Amino acid sequence: MQAVILAAGLGTRMRELTAQTPKPLLKIGDKTLLDYKLTNLPKSIDEVIIVIGYLGEQIKSAFGHEYDGKKIVYVEQKELRGTGHALALCKPYLQGRFLILMGDDLYAEKDLEELLKYPLAILAWELDRDIIGEKRAEITTDNSGKVMEINEAAPARKGMLENAAAYVLDENYFSYPLRAADASSKEFGLPQTMVQMIRNGRNVKVVKASWWKKVTSPEDLKL
Repeated sequence: MQAVILAAGLGTRMRELTAQTPKPLLKIGDKTLLDYKLTNLPKSIDEVIIVIGYLGEQIKSAFGHEYDGKKIVYVEQKELRGTGHALALCKPYLQGRFLILMGDDLYAEKDLEELLKYPLAILAWELDRDIIGEKRAEITTDNSGKVMEINEAAPARKGMLENAAAYVLDENYFSYPLRAADASSKEFGLPQTMVQMIRNGRNVKVVKASWWKKVTSPEDLKL
């Protein structure tokens, strides 16, 4: 099975740390974010497609074309036009079902294994408290755990299911047109494009994450 890692971004919120280093190569302890991600991939993943952009040659130099027996293929996103566009660039390389991960988020292997049990799935993080003044990407479901909608700017509150940005999709995803990340954006969003599948009757299962580390600022790199 194939996995796609979207690792083309600028990492601007990391400030000077990404001036000369791509965000996926920043370290927590003695390992890079990308090392953690590749190590925690399910055993059934035998090929990894890494979408690179900003300082992408450093990623290629660091990892080459194989990691722990898994083949690595690189796809370059020359214009940073969002996660939907990045995944669309991988279409010629993908077959059947595939796993998609963000290049700067860390996941538990057992949660990714659970995702792969379903034909289509999305990982969610259940908030344990209200976060006044913050908005998060909320996944709403029916009683069976089927995704109904993804609201990108919902008030962060206790019990809310936040999109943890790990997905299992299939080639049918590419039959839908790319959708803008928001009304004023020139970037295309993966979740916004995927919602079309859901509205067309595809059953996307929510899997609750046991652990998720979202790396957005220098403070998140602390052990």
